[in-house]
Amino acid sequence: MSDAAFQRYIGIDYSGAQTPDSSLKGLRVYEASAGAAPVEVPPPPGARKYWTRRGIAEWLVERLADEVPSLVGIDHGFSFPMRYFEVHQLPPDWPAFLDDFQRHWPTDGDHVYVDFVRDGALGHGEARMGSARWRRLAEQRVGAKSVFHFDVPGSVAKSTHAGLPWVRYLRHALGDRLHCWPFDGWEIPAGRSALAEVYPSLWSQSTPRADRTPDQHDAYVAAAWLQQVDRDGRLGRYLKPKLRPGEYPEAEIEGWILGVA
Repeated sequence: MSDAAFQRYIGIDYSGAQTPDSSLKGLRVYEASAGAAPVEVPPPPGARKYWTRRGIAEWLVERLADEVPSLVGIDHGFSFPMRYFEVHQLPPDWPAFLDDFQRHWPTDGDHVYVDFVRDGALGHGEARMGSARWRRLAEQRVGAKSVFHFDVPGSVAKSTHAGLPWVRYLRHALGDRLHCWPFDGWEIPAGRSALAEVYPSLWSQSTPRADRTPDQHDAYVAAAWLQQVDRDGRLGRYLKPKLRPGEYPEAEIEGWILGVA
């Protein structure tokens, strides 16, 4: 009998293109439950063929409100390197960071492109810029690009800047029902749903792609890996990665990538 902590596993391949209400081929959602393999979740019936960022956020609120313990992995950064906090003289406080970021980068607003804020047409992004040379501990560990490394293949900068306000939205909408790992603690309370950053490149090459597109495959492998490590008892080792004692407080502000031990 499985001692799994969760009953549902959701992998989301994200996209920072266009606006929060744009139907994007790059936004994909896969869900697994119990021992069943992940299956793709289509957007709600209607005129849109693909998900929107707003639609995914609203769907997650509905899905996670049903009290079924769920583990959700999204492939964009949930915070920024400590250097960002130092340069902008911000307190090492993640919820306050989310509020401050959304005020400067209102990328959850109607008709708002990330590039509109980057170019100064909307918001106050110029007051909260970062450098592509700044990387979080987790990015250094796994060799991932900086959350400020825009306009290059494999970049998560745009999806991070588009997704952060929606992480904030989920926190506000779900309250104590959602544990944002590791910001709310390295251990996830029993019976609680959790949201974590994932990096599908860790698993995509070793998993046959079948007939899935690259975006579908990234969402699939995220859901499949979350399900596998929870059900075979390995999740705990990933929830508390091997860091030096002084690095844990830093990672609690910068965040960590679930799957990087």
